[in-house]
Amino acid sequence: MINKIILDTDPGIDDAMAILFAEAHPAIELKAITTVYGNATIENGTNNALFLKKKYGFKADVAQGASKAIVREPVGPTVVVHGETGFGDVHAPTELSITADPRPAYQYIIDAVKAEPGEITLVAVGPLTNLALALDAAPEIAGLVKEVVVMGGAFGVNEHRGNVTPYAEANIHDDPHAADIVFTAPWPVVVIGLDVTEESFFSKDYLDQLRDDAAEVGQFIWDISRYYLKFYSEKVGLEGCHVHDPSAIAYVIDPSLFTLRKGPIRVVTDGPAEGMTIQKFDGRIHSHDDWESKTVQQVGVAVKDEALLKLYRETIIEYGHRI
Repeated sequence: MINKIILDTDPGIDDAMAILFAEAHPAIELKAITTVYGNATIENGTNNALFLKKKYGFKADVAQGASKAIVREPVGPTVVVHGETGFGDVHAPTELSITADPRPAYQYIIDAVKAEPGEITLVAVGPLTNLALALDAAPEIAGLVKEVVVMGGAFGVNEHRGNVTPYAEANIHDDPHAADIVFTAPWPVVVIGLDVTEESFFSKDYLDQLRDDAAEVGQFIWDISRYYLKFYSEKVGLEGCHVHDPSAIAYVIDPSLFTLRKGPIRVVTDGPAEGMTIQKFDGRIHSHDDWESKTVQQVGVAVKDEALLKLYRETIIEYGHRI
């Protein structure tokens, strides 16, 4: 089965790994890349997406999206993790012979979903602003989307909580209001958060081997990962990196890699716990319950990490020798 996806992304380093994974795997048809602020500015992120499109000959459209959150003040690009322009020490040319679709990302999403009702999976691996804007402009798309897969959030499973605050993951923290809108909308959402993405690990040796075995695309992934691994080594104390954004693509390819837990989700939108994601997963009745009436969604709580790593490696190697 071919899964048609729109990949909503803030192209930094692990986003590029996910974009290439989506383009490479035969079970995915990458219809479009919609960009959002986050790891990089919206201008740099969109330029990075266009650079990948040109470099690897993607058929996917690129549409530029939101430059800031719906309500909260911007937190700025995560330069310390992804570098000045998003791809670490690799800087995409600013003069490219291709341009983005003229529509803003939220309108592109609306138009694409309406053109193929029930066919499009939205995979969001950055702040959820574009999806929230699309819902606001056309609430009916909630009934037309096949599925929404989000890399974001942390629910305390496997002792994983936050990565930018004690309880907030970066994508959700960047726009908690948008995340609460997306998670409570009447469409099916699967959240692949830190609870599972921090259970998978691209080691230094894994990335070295990918460079050696996957031709030019392996070399590119290795090149952009140098800055990322430096951050992980110096700030986190790990010789490698967690498999964040590619895990969302892995779910679309093979959902059996993940164990999911059902229940409505809410997001804390202000205060010291801003960006915290909370799922109600029991049937207990409470006199005050702002979860009870909301859509039941699914959260990843376990992953077959070795199988995921094997899937990524084999996909990228095959792609590297095909292009």
